[in-house]
Amino acid sequence: MEYVQIQNNSALPDISRFKPFKCVVVIDQEVAPEWQAKVSDWLCESGCLYMMAWGINCNSWDDSVDSSNILQFEGKEIPDESFVATTWHAEELLSEVLWFSKHSAFHLSCDLQNTVILHISVESKRDEISQEYENA
Repeated sequence: MEYVQIQNNSALPDISRFKPFKCVVVIDQEVAPEWQAKVSDWLCESGCLYMMAWGINCNSWDDSVDSSNILQFEGKEIPDESFVATTWHAEELLSEVLWFSKHSAFHLSCDLQNTVILHISVESKRDEISQEYENA
């Protein structure tokens, strides 16, 4: 598991070395729709194949990542090995989403060995979230 913390409108680091990966997006900060679209594009381009969103306005992230995935292929049919599955978890505890990511989130065409926890927040919670993931 790799923890990556970014802030609203910050530069996006290179996470393509984890490709293919699943990603839990933990949203602790309001973000503008334009920046959300940029992050969604970045996730798809970096090799995310399963995105789970939790936190502030998490229900908008599945649509955003779905749109980015569709745009990657210019509206053509998405190949199975490039399809990004998306879920949002507004009514669940973060610990439940981390458990789901660790034990139940899988891709039909690819083995997703790597997990990225993308934390959108002003402050890092690396130790806390890493421990929650470990206990999941």
